[in-house]
Amino acid sequence: MRQSRRWQRIFILSLLFLSVVAPLIFLSHRLQLLTPSHGPREFFDDLSTVTYRTDPVLLNAIEQEGAEEIQEPKEVVYKEIDFDSAVSYSGSGKNNSSEESRIEGFRSSLLERNGFDDDKRQDQEARQNGSSSVDGDKKKFNTTLTHNQNTQTHSQRMTEKKSSLTATRNHHTSRSQSQRVTYQKVGEIKDQIIRARAYLGFFPPNSNSHLLKELKLRIKEMERAVRDAIKDSDLSRSALQKMRHMEASLSKANRAFPDCTAMATKLRAMNHKAEEQVRSQQRGVTHLVHLAARTTPKGLHCLSMQLTSDFFALRPEDRKLPDENKIHNPKHYHYAVFSDNILACAVVVNSTVSNAKKQEKLVFHVVTNSLNFPAISMWFLLNPPGKATVHIQNIDNFEWLSKYNTFKKNNSSDPRYTSELNYLRFYLPDIFPTLNKILLFDHDVVVQKDLSELWNVNMNGKVIAGVGTCQKGETSFHRMDMFINFSDPFIAKRFDVNACTWAFGMNLFDLQQWKRHDLTAVYHKYLEMGAKMPLLNSGSLPLGWLTFYEKTLILDRRWHILGLGYDSIVDTNEIERAAVIHYDGIRKPWLDIAVGRYKSYWTKFMKFDLPILQRCNLQA
Repeated sequence: MRQSRRWQRIFILSLLFLSVVAPLIFLSHRLQLLTPSHGPREFFDDLSTVTYRTDPVLLNAIEQEGAEEIQEPKEVVYKEIDFDSAVSYSGSGKNNSSEESRIEGFRSSLLERNGFDDDKRQDQEARQNGSSSVDGDKKKFNTTLTHNQNTQTHSQRMTEKKSSLTATRNHHTSRSQSQRVTYQKVGEIKDQIIRARAYLGFFPPNSNSHLLKELKLRIKEMERAVRDAIKDSDLSRSALQKMRHMEASLSKANRAFPDCTAMATKLRAMNHKAEEQVRSQQRGVTHLVHLAARTTPKGLHCLSMQLTSDFFALRPEDRKLPDENKIHNPKHYHYAVFSDNILACAVVVNSTVSNAKKQEKLVFHVVTNSLNFPAISMWFLLNPPGKATVHIQNIDNFEWLSKYNTFKKNNSSDPRYTSELNYLRFYLPDIFPTLNKILLFDHDVVVQKDLSELWNVNMNGKVIAGVGTCQKGETSFHRMDMFINFSDPFIAKRFDVNACTWAFGMNLFDLQQWKRHDLTAVYHKYLEMGAKMPLLNSGSLPLGWLTFYEKTLILDRRWHILGLGYDSIVDTNEIERAAVIHYDGIRKPWLDIAVGRYKSYWTKFMKFDLPILQRCNLQA
């Protein structure tokens, strides 16, 4: 019996020996293999050169250069999660809390020693070596464990360096994207509303389904949530909650109506209906814009009535404008404007005078109808244009005009095609028989530079000078076949479809050459032909191209810029360099429908603080 107990004790002691001593021998052998030949003392000396840093993102992005073999990492960051993972990886997860605290203390002391002198490290190491042999063994074990952890971490960082850099880059990108304006949620809400409306169309008439009521309720909620929202940041938290409720309702509807083909058909029908509504709205807007362009604003009507009343209150001798002796002198610079708009005429005169170097040489001939003659005359009596001369004429006083009686008749209600003032430009030699040259302005232009240089242009025997509109790719581009019927043999034989076209609005006329070629008779010929057959579209522009064909001098573009009455993207630099800017189109600067970014070029030449303008509520 005693013999058996003895053998049992020997067996247990053997097992204890194997379980305690054998692992220590094994780990000591591993430590000798992993520790460099210069020993742990030198290893700790190397560790003392490590700089302590705490930014893990930057540590992951550190470049490791020229290392074929695995080396100690230059920078080490210790985290509890890293140590725990290393312990579990090494198979030593059975350490108790006291051992973990001692390991943590060793790790902290190791970090604190970085950068200290060798004496302090020796004292610290002596204190560590003075502990029990078990603590020394555990210290060796922990040193080995830390070294293995560092080696493993370094190798992982080497292999995952690019992914870490990419993650860092993506992190900064995501932060910058989060700061940008996003519209994704707003778009999703609108899509949900469209889908819900599509599902409503599948319910039978007079249906009282709970799902139908739920969808209608969700649609109202989402419409209120997105009513004033333009971007995602405008949405409230409740809106995002309602999105989830709506998605749940849509999932129910999807289970109730699983036919995808029917859903696609319904969405196409809704899309078609929406497009029709948009087209209808666009037609309505176009009609209203053209109606506004043809209608005299209330303020302008008030101004005309006030000025007319003041004009007839004057004595007949006080109604005459000064310096009428200049109006027939061909040595002066003569400008003509045909208009029934008081403010438009005033801006043309004011802008030309304010930019002229020799104001005393300017003579303005304003031709209007009998209805507006008193008002325009009274305006220039009250607001004389400096040293320049203004001459007002009434079209009804042109007795010679009755012999022609061939103004083009149009079914259009657009005054650009029906007003006689628009066709007076083809009778300039008859209106100004004593002049050699005249510069004709449309009433929707603004002069920005001195034009004296233009009067010295060599016309080379041409009758009219104007800016070309034959540059493709521009909004002002016009081609003869856009307005003239070249399928007619008469037109096709006499005119080149590729000939450069030009613009009315600012044109210099040589009246002597005009008379020599008898172009007024040529105009009448094409006007009568157009009345008998569809040769050209309405308006005076195609008639001008035919009448002055091969008799036009093309000017440099700096003299005249077009498009401010319909094109909202005219280059600002070109506008400021131009001598004359033209609000051609229907969005005139004196109307509420004018292009806002161009209006200041016009309003700066009108004094809106005048009492008569304030009485009629006319503002810039």
